[in-house]
Amino acid sequence: MTKSASAEQAEQVEGVEVGEARITIPGMGEEGEKLATAHVETEHTHGGLGESTTKSKSGGSRADRTTSLSVADFPMPTGREEEWRFSPLKKLGRVLSDAATQTPVSLKLRSSADGVTHGALALAQSPRGTVFSAADRAAVVGYSQTAQADHIRVAADTELTEPLFIDITGEAAGHRANAHIVLEAEAHSKVVFVMEHRGSADANLNVEVIVRDGADVTVVSLQRWAEDAVHVGQQDAEIGRDAKYKHVSVTLGGDVVRLNSNVRYAAEGGEASMYGLYFADAGQHLEHRSFVDHNSPRNSSNVLYKGALQGQDARTVWVGDVLIRKAAEGTDSYEKNQNLILTDGARADSIPNLEIETGLIEGAGHASSTGRFDENHLFYLMARGIPEKEARQLVVRGFLNEIVQAIGVSSIEDTIHQDLENELEIAGF
Repeated sequence: MTKSASAEQAEQVEGVEVGEARITIPGMGEEGEKLATAHVETEHTHGGLGESTTKSKSGGSRADRTTSLSVADFPMPTGREEEWRFSPLKKLGRVLSDAATQTPVSLKLRSSADGVTHGALALAQSPRGTVFSAADRAAVVGYSQTAQADHIRVAADTELTEPLFIDITGEAAGHRANAHIVLEAEAHSKVVFVMEHRGSADANLNVEVIVRDGADVTVVSLQRWAEDAVHVGQQDAEIGRDAKYKHVSVTLGGDVVRLNSNVRYAAEGGEASMYGLYFADAGQHLEHRSFVDHNSPRNSSNVLYKGALQGQDARTVWVGDVLIRKAAEGTDSYEKNQNLILTDGARADSIPNLEIETGLIEGAGHASSTGRFDENHLFYLMARGIPEKEARQLVVRGFLNEIVQAIGVSSIEDTIHQDLENELEIAGF
């Protein structure tokens, strides 16, 4: 599932030499002690159409950013902060204010089985807050303004053959809703959680995922909001020893959606896969940020997000951070983002960031691409007798289908295919 730089036909990473045994990083010895400490401001670009030029300092490490469960540690953002400079703060003002819930979202566990419990956790009640630590003002406000978090727990050694569906519905447009969900999979359990967001709200929703040793957990987060909904959230996971975690985020609805999906490791042998699919229409702002914190040795991660955009002022943002700490020897990590712009007037920002503090790794790399519809693919299909409209649909479906297939739940995959058909109809495809 993850890519190794020593594998055949590995993708080249600028500035990194691939050797027979391991990747060696210029200016760094095997123990990482030669890692440069001087922080020099650099200007760089990523992506194609709609790319942005950014100025960054190497001193602005992802590891140095504030994390806290106290609202006082996060002032109201101005838009000049690195984590907020792409976000439409005027539209997000209501969910950033330290305000109580006006109309709560309804949460329904639609399916259950033996070994599954659904309860509540107060602010200081374990395991709430053992994995989650807010990385921005939205997350900490949502956490602190939720008096009772939903706690869904799967007992040790329980293997569920059917997904646990969690319906999250906004009940009032423009009304503030705060919520926090704790998903806990005990040792050697296996479960697929499917969270589906619908309706209208100004929603500040956080998710905390605890993956115990040897567990196999998939979390699918579907954003199918009404067109007037605003949704911000942070979805954190910690992966235990020899455990597997897959996170899939699919965002199709909402006026503004801004999600942070983060992973760290509790011990060795953990595997993380993070997938994302988004399709933005005119006026929509869909923003996804991922952070993989390789904080322990011999773990792996693979991140792949794909998006399509159509219509005037359709906007998507993807920021992917991977940090390989000094202690994380033997890490194998890769991240990629690809965007397909279908019409004029749309913009995609794509920024992969990779920090490495040790030379003893199996592999590390990132890639980003943003471009228009590939006319060569279209010509290939039309030359074989496929009408132009159908050929265009096939190209877009083929581009996004890799993410759909990663979900692994056939009923959900079928509904997403239908959603994508509806999106293509809007674009006139």
